[in-house]
Amino acid sequence: MPNSLFGPLDPAPDAGWQDAPDREGFLTDTSVCIGCKACEVACKEWNQLPEDGLDLLGSSFDNSKSLGASTWRQVKFIEQPGRADDTVLGRQPVDLGMPGLRPDDASLPGALDAAPAADGKPDFRWLMSSDVCKHCTHAGCLDVCPTGSLFRTEFGTVVVQDEICNGCGYCVAACPFGVIERRPGSKGEVTNAGVAQKCTLCYDRIGAGQTPACAQACPTESIQFGDVTELRERGRARVATLHEQGYTSARMYGDDPRDGVGGTGAMFLLLDEPEVYGLPPDPVVTTKDLADIFRKGGVGGLTLLVGVALSFLGGRR
Repeated sequence: MPNSLFGPLDPAPDAGWQDAPDREGFLTDTSVCIGCKACEVACKEWNQLPEDGLDLLGSSFDNSKSLGASTWRQVKFIEQPGRADDTVLGRQPVDLGMPGLRPDDASLPGALDAAPAADGKPDFRWLMSSDVCKHCTHAGCLDVCPTGSLFRTEFGTVVVQDEICNGCGYCVAACPFGVIERRPGSKGEVTNAGVAQKCTLCYDRIGAGQTPACAQACPTESIQFGDVTELRERGRARVATLHEQGYTSARMYGDDPRDGVGGTGAMFLLLDEPEVYGLPPDPVVTTKDLADIFRKGGVGGLTLLVGVALSFLGGRR
């Protein structure tokens, strides 16, 4: 099958795999994520990823900041003003016996900006979301890799071969989600320093019939692993249930094969706009227009060549 840079397709057969199994992927249901970071820890332990920062950022209670070469799963902590439909998800305050601010302490340094609700409790909510590489149907990182370091697996996922990557960084610029990154550090001191790194969807584990480490460790089953088609249907059914219960802001992200990346292998059930979670609202694979660019470039070059030839022939008369 000829390679397609845009539009719906089954990525593994398009990459040349014969008798490929069903496409595997993730569904991350943020409505049941509790922000425990078990997925982050499991990912780092299984993939032997180095520690890359444990300092509070000042902008969030999260300390892992963003996805990167050494953070392949990252739990986002997003604080928002409270909403009436929080009760749909059972987000009732729970007394953990921990010290907290009293209503008359609101003027103290470090106090929450949110005004207290009628019951005296701060009126805010947390959105938790475990982010990961999207394993796009049309992966710009794979398209631009000059060494073949990035390849499409038989499960439809995208994996980096560390020993082949030359660290050129083309894939970094080509990812519309800002997921892939070259690992910083000095060679000899840091494993795979200078090499592009990202989630492999635990290629070694799923090849052996096991569940990826992050999904295996998730205590609430916020991260679900399985057949992409089945997960897409499961996510849409969950959204429909939330809508029926009044939580109309719930939506799926990455489930549309007709979007700018042909749909993703890692889909998300979100409780707000994608931008709130740091996700592009309409991602487009950066190599979408490559064929048209080359065609126009070829026509331009041919036109220039004809012009030079005519000028040369006209000058000899």
